[in-house]
Amino acid sequence: MRGLVSREYSADASERRACGPDHTVNMRKALSIGAVLLGALLSVNAVSTAAPNAVPTTAGIGQQARPLAPGDWPTYHKDNGRSGNATDLSPVSTLSTAWHATLDGAVYGQPLVIGTQVLAATEHDTVYSLDAATGAVKWKTNLGAPQPKSGLPCGDIDPLGITSTMAYDQATGRVFALAETNGGHHTLVGINGTTGAVEVRVAAEPPKGSPLAHQQRSALTVQAGRVYIAYGGLLGDCSNYIGSVVSTTTDGKNPLSFAIPTTREGGIWAPGGAVLGGDRLYYSVGNSAAGGGAYDGGDSVTALSTATLGRLDFFAPSQWASDNNSDLDLGSASPAMVGSFVVITGKRPTTYVLRANHLGGIGGQVKTANTCSSFGGTSVVGNTVYLACHSGSAQAVTIAADGTPTVTWTAKQAVFGSPTVGGGAVWIVSGSGVLFALDQTTGAVRSQISVGSVPHFVSPTLSGQRAYVGTMNGVVAVGGA
Repeated sequence: MRGLVSREYSADASERRACGPDHTVNMRKALSIGAVLLGALLSVNAVSTAAPNAVPTTAGIGQQARPLAPGDWPTYHKDNGRSGNATDLSPVSTLSTAWHATLDGAVYGQPLVIGTQVLAATEHDTVYSLDAATGAVKWKTNLGAPQPKSGLPCGDIDPLGITSTMAYDQATGRVFALAETNGGHHTLVGINGTTGAVEVRVAAEPPKGSPLAHQQRSALTVQAGRVYIAYGGLLGDCSNYIGSVVSTTTDGKNPLSFAIPTTREGGIWAPGGAVLGGDRLYYSVGNSAAGGGAYDGGDSVTALSTATLGRLDFFAPSQWASDNNSDLDLGSASPAMVGSFVVITGKRPTTYVLRANHLGGIGGQVKTANTCSSFGGTSVVGNTVYLACHSGSAQAVTIAADGTPTVTWTAKQAVFGSPTVGGGAVWIVSGSGVLFALDQTTGAVRSQISVGSVPHFVSPTLSGQRAYVGTMNGVVAVGGA
């Protein structure tokens, strides 16, 4: 992840240069372990705080499950296919700020919406439930003291707490988060979505390398009773990290893991995480240490089994060795599912179209096209993929029946964030913190509003008549969506 790879993380530093002063937040003092017991006693409407290093409880297990409603947004880009398509969103109109909830740190992950609550997690390792109508805190649960940058071998998020997008599991009623705490510990936590009580807490360390060298940025995935967690590295590609995926059941048992078969690097860090297709999890993988010789799994789209985490298939460009040496790998953006195809656009300004049931190995793509260098998450509506382009634009790319990709529009107003779609618009946030609603057909600006300083790869959550955006100090709700 050299060169441009620095951008995949250094964008967090550049966002501070673009948006003003350093947004480093002060670490909260740890509460006593005895305060944890209060969490299990909290009522639905009470504001709560569970202590750092909270012990697991059993209160409410399985009792808070509820079917998902049309307006729910339970995972990154709404579904495990990462479509980012809010089909129930009202038609876009004039945008206005509905509320701004100031929390205890930056919200890098996409907020979730479950019923009348917005769920958000901060880099201070606190998970919040906010009232969707007003932004008032319903409950909050702190999971520990975050890892300060001063204790990391490199990196630029300070402190480093919960960076990835959480995932809600309707079968158990829990929201799952991956917290990094002081000492470089990575812990999967399952929280009762109604009360904020911690019900599952289990170590989820990457299987190889130094835990401190790994950053968990990719969105969590919950599927068929299991949680999947992907790992990449820190800004600077320092120390010993190896891209990997770790999984447990939703009760924290039966662990599985997979590591990219390389000696170093090969990070899985794109914010969208896994894209689910049948019994396969598709991940984009960054450049590996190999610059020639035998192929070692980097610069790829890799398909893993949901049941075993064994590698089922992969694709890598013919020029993978050159990509590794030039930092032009595929790992900067998430794959997209378009019918029977998997579509991937990474740091090289090329879109590759692959067969989902046979990715093709090295050089086995179906079609390619010159598009843009893409960083972040993608969205899909029908046969159109919406890309966030690193060059300062957003693009719509349609995929023909034979797999041929064609750029249908390019919008210059929007960059920095990852697009979602709803109400006839493509929603994307600029580096200056402006939320744009772009016409879905042409890319023209239909409406816009400032939401303040935002983290890189920020992606709007769409529900009902609102967009919810994570910022460097909380969550902003925008009306008129």
